[in-house]
Amino acid sequence: MDKAQQVEVPSTGDKVVKSDAEWRAQLSPDEFKIARRAGTERAFTGEYWDTKTKGVYNCRCCGTPLFDSETKYDSGTGWPSFTEPVNTDAVATKQDRSWFMVRTEVLCARCDAHLGHVFPDGPEPTGLRFCLNSASLDLEPEE
Repeated sequence: MDKAQQVEVPSTGDKVVKSDAEWRAQLSPDEFKIARRAGTERAFTGEYWDTKTKGVYNCRCCGTPLFDSETKYDSGTGWPSFTEPVNTDAVATKQDRSWFMVRTEVLCARCDAHLGHVFPDGPEPTGLRFCLNSASLDLEPEE
């Protein structure tokens, strides 16, 4: 069985929906701006861009497991980058036409938190680069 299929992700039918006031009470101002308003942290400034700690990166907003450190790599971009999510049901994507370009936005499938973007220029085996914001993630280190 593929490792990505071994991580249990809460059902996306179990949507987490909160008001802006509830999210603001839970998150720091930067976390709210990035995760709930599709902001972006500056390159090389996020908590996890250069982290080598083994573990699972969960959604900062709802705690859903999203990415495993085994799929994290140094893309040279200054943001945490991964080749694939822990489970295909963990993330959702949508077209992003901001900043005069077309990109694919990556969201937490459970709470719709903005995580970052995915690009088709990553390493094998997937060829994908999930370029994410540290402020949208919460690393749960291996024991």
